[in-house]
Amino acid sequence: MKRLVKLVKLNHLPYNVNRDPQVYRRCAGEPFHIQALLDGTGQARCRLTDERGASIAEAEISLPGTFTHTLAYSEPGVHLVTLTCEGNGHSFRQDLRLDVLERAWVG
Repeated sequence: MKRLVKLVKLNHLPYNVNRDPQVYRRCAGEPFHIQALLDGTGQARCRLTDERGASIAEAEISLPGTFTHTLAYSEPGVHLVTLTCEGNGHSFRQDLRLDVLERAWVG
């Protein structure tokens, strides 16, 4: 059985919750690049929502294909977004932690 989502990337790196979060961090105003590589045939609906459940982005993707969205936060802190993909009777959900720094590290 094929999985609907083959890979989730954050800032062009495979997303792994066990990886050091420093790898994915961005400064305020710098964009985060979120990608979901989808497999299968037909159509899939992908949606990105914030921690309150408000929709950030939504797209209908022809399979196989890639859902891509870029977003930036102007204030530092931790932001949670949820990627949801549904298609071919399968569904996928992944929470992504987006760490925003006030300024870049010196040194």
